[in-house]
Amino acid sequence: MAFKDPRQWSFDVDLYVNRLVPPPPWRHIPYPVARFMGYRHEGDKPREAGNLAPILWAFIGIFCSLALIEGVGMHIPEFAARSAPLIVGSFGAAAVLEFYAIESPLAQPRNAIIGQLISCVVGVGVCKLFLLSDDFERIRWLGGAIACAAATACMALTKTVHPPAGATALMAVTDDAITHLGWFLIPVVMLGCVLMLVVALLVNNVGRRFPLYWWTPEELRPGRREMFHRRPSSSSTARASAGDEEPKEDVEAEAGADVEAEAERPRHHRVPETNEILIRPSEVFVPEHMFLTQEEKLLLESMCQRL
Repeated sequence: MAFKDPRQWSFDVDLYVNRLVPPPPWRHIPYPVARFMGYRHEGDKPREAGNLAPILWAFIGIFCSLALIEGVGMHIPEFAARSAPLIVGSFGAAAVLEFYAIESPLAQPRNAIIGQLISCVVGVGVCKLFLLSDDFERIRWLGGAIACAAATACMALTKTVHPPAGATALMAVTDDAITHLGWFLIPVVMLGCVLMLVVALLVNNVGRRFPLYWWTPEELRPGRREMFHRRPSSSSTARASAGDEEPKEDVEAEAGADVEAEAERPRHHRVPETNEILIRPSEVFVPEHMFLTQEEKLLLESMCQRL
């Protein structure tokens, strides 16, 4: 087959977007404030607290956030004038993610807000398109399926997957209480997302840490050493020795230098083999041929920070 390298079938939007995203400013503001934005000093790590405390805080956070969204919505005249629902049903699932599964990449602000925004736009757009048909009620089921599928694809391509947002796109076509809102669904959902995030920042940073990142788990600060390092794959070495990339003498010289460096390196600082993943404080080594998703990088980074 022509496409044996999985990276040839991969698309990483962060390769194009991260260079435009500024680093977070939390280190430049007072630490008590930055702490509630998820920022932590290296020595300030959450303590293991069993499972009862997270359950208690999840109960408090879910109750407070949903009650706040409903209370605010009841006092906005535009919502009442348009017969907006008390709360969009997908926020129930979003609350479980943002207050209990807070370490999941699916619960981080980028996913929770941008994922919902994308799903609103896609869901309402598909609904408007299907409303052009005189048989809307008969083909509504098809529009709902298309909306959810298209929203999921867009979220996956932008690394903003948020499962409750898929329900938002589906309801934008199939739920009469949501369909009549049209494009007004976007401010309704965005207000709920912002209010839930504010409560999450207050509740989840008591004994825990949220969010783990705002945009990406990768380092955005310029000049910092990358946490993830790649080792040359065996196929690259084979091509180099065959003369496709470097002369044989250069390859042998580099191999000798690697062996020499390995001998002088302490055992706990050894360089991994080409098919190994090595995790140590502030560094993760992965094979060159291995493609890591955002979720996998976050998992490796969290394990690295525990060392």
